Amino acid sequence: MIRVLLVDDQALIRMGFRMLIDSSDDLEVVGEAQDGQSAIEQVTALRPDVVLMDVRMPGVDGIAATERIVAAHPDTRVLVLTTFDLDEYAFAALRAGASGFLLKDAAPAELATAVRTVASGEAVVSARITRRMLELFAGHLPAGAAAADPEAPHPRLADLTPREVEVLREVSDGLSNAEIAERLFLSEATVKTHVGRILAKLGVRDRVQAVVVAYETGLVRAGR
Repeated sequence: MIRVLLVDDQALIRMGFRMLIDSSDDLEVVGEAQDGQSAIEQVTALRPDVVLMDVRMPGVDGIAATERIVAAHPDTRVLVLTTFDLDEYAFAALRAGASGFLLKDAAPAELATAVRTVASGEAVVSARITRRMLELFAGHLPAGAAAADPEAPHPRLADLTPREVEVLREVSDGLSNAEIAERLFLSEATVKTHVGRILAKLGVRDRVQAVVVAYETGLVRAGR
């Protein structure tokens, strides 16, 4: 059973998500919180597998809460809830460690699938959408990223092999493992292995965070 914590300052929204989640045999809501501080306390007490996190809340917002939850409870995944698919708050939450984001008007089946995917350790937001967000808010990236020298890889990328760097570029371009395999003339299993090694070497939990690293280190530029 996948244990879910709902975090939103609107009780009606929490009620709607509770009804949707509890209708699935393998999902259950173990708690609710109306702000970030309460979410942090609930995660500590309940140890949910997934947190559905609104980002725009009074007091401690979802970004700060996400960062603290991810740091203190690495096994708990955060799925950001947002109204807009290009939301600066959602982007900030991804950089804070969220495993993806989901639109609040997503279909019930999409919500359930997203929760299961995040619980399994994968990201639910496509790299394509992440790339659009990163390009839109490229001005928030460190100045060093824009000035990176392609001939002198960023220290954070130093452990990656040339092939892994190539795969990371394709991941950052929004391609699935199957699409990368076709483009690079590799088997899908080989691509999956490369992606796993990339995540381990970069010290990130999923593809979304890997894409963020690719932008922050200058491996991929906005508008590429």
